[in-house]
Amino acid sequence: MLFNSIQFLVFFIVVTLAYFSLSWRGRWILLLAASCYFYMVFKPVFILILFGTIVIDYYAGIWIAQTQDQKRKKLLLIISLISNVGILCFFKYYNFLEDSVNQVLQSIGFRPMVPHLERVIPQPILVWMVDKANHILLPIGLSFHTFQAMSYTIEVYRGNQKPERHFGIYALYVMFYPQLVAGPIERPQNMLFQFHSYFKYDFENVKSGLMQMAFGFFKKIVISDRLSQVVDHAYLVPSEQNGLTLVTAMVFYSFQIYCDFSGYSDIAIGAARVMGFTLMDNFRSPYESKSVAEFWGRWHISLSTWFRDYLYIPLGGNRKGELKRYRNQFIVFLVSGLWHGASWQFVIWGGLHGSYQVTAALRDKWLKKAGIVIPDNAIIRLFNILATFSLVTLAWVFFRNNITKSVTILKKLPTISLSDKINTPLNQVEMWFCVFLIAFLLIKERYYQNIPTKNTAAFFVLFITIAFATYFLGVFITNQFIYFQF
Repeated sequence: MLFNSIQFLVFFIVVTLAYFSLSWRGRWILLLAASCYFYMVFKPVFILILFGTIVIDYYAGIWIAQTQDQKRKKLLLIISLISNVGILCFFKYYNFLEDSVNQVLQSIGFRPMVPHLERVIPQPILVWMVDKANHILLPIGLSFHTFQAMSYTIEVYRGNQKPERHFGIYALYVMFYPQLVAGPIERPQNMLFQFHSYFKYDFENVKSGLMQMAFGFFKKIVISDRLSQVVDHAYLVPSEQNGLTLVTAMVFYSFQIYCDFSGYSDIAIGAARVMGFTLMDNFRSPYESKSVAEFWGRWHISLSTWFRDYLYIPLGGNRKGELKRYRNQFIVFLVSGLWHGASWQFVIWGGLHGSYQVTAALRDKWLKKAGIVIPDNAIIRLFNILATFSLVTLAWVFFRNNITKSVTILKKLPTISLSDKINTPLNQVEMWFCVFLIAFLLIKERYYQNIPTKNTAAFFVLFITIAFATYFLGVFITNQFIYFQF
């Protein structure tokens, strides 16, 4: 069920009104049933996969907490992690593995070793797992709820979280509909106790949640989907576009993906807050960052902190010397790239960000050794913001396009000329309106990270204004959220 649909608005209103009319027992049952329905709207059969991992992790958490033998604890954790990662790898990476490994083997004269799906999966099961091109269908949101489930068993193993013995509550932790499909990726310490709580109706929470949802819809429908028209047109056949058109598309895509994903997060966080739940922030004005490291402290925070806590630190973090710190950073970003998609374009995207981090660390080391101190003033800060935005925007080219198209786009950049005409399906007024929307977004996020809602009269005026602006200025096309594919 897409957030940017009438179906979701009806679903949200009905579920929320029913939620406040029920006791605690009725509430968790309602939310679990609603979350199952929400997920099954996409492809009903895939809920069986989700249910299977829920059962495994639920019992793994209890058994890990009960056993006193450290080796047995670790074995149970490994079984839980393998079941989660195994399912994710099969559905998301089998086709990628088959194509990549077999191509390499054939190029050096060996026969393909990774079998086609027909040899692995019985035909009656295979028919509902693949598309018309015989590629495995990826259960929607699999990467997100897999990581959320893994965080639970890891935290239980570390002793930071007691095992959840209420099966329904644990299932709700994994399946809570606002953040089920695209996060934020929550931790058990933040969510499980909330599902045991009874939240009274709080008008302040309702106002704050609805306002965040409203601006999330505005970001997605008015800004992101409008910018996507320019981006899609330019990137369709980049070899036919001039440099200025492609640079415009690059900049627009940076804001398109930000408004798309942060818009989803705003809707998810707002929907949860209306009912009294608090989800973690997922974005904090990332394009104000003065370095790529700072960017990753502001962008997709729930994922970047997940990799920090469950991959970077276990690898040794920055505790085992400089070279291993660089290695660990690079590994994290390569894995992050693969997490985003089963394609070499995402590996390159992750590798670029890893290279940015290592290069910046080496630069800072050299400056310190040379005794050079960069002054901290407005001009330097602005330069750093623009440089960081440029590096991130350059990497987004590989995130958005396959390698062939990305290379074509980068080759076109030196040919840029301000005398070129931007090739776009939008007229001049609409293009300037896009620029205005980007400027409006930056100003709003700089000075009003959260829209104030304490004054009830002001809330209604602003909420109605945003709702009408979204309706009259929105681009109502069947654009699903970009991160739904992950």
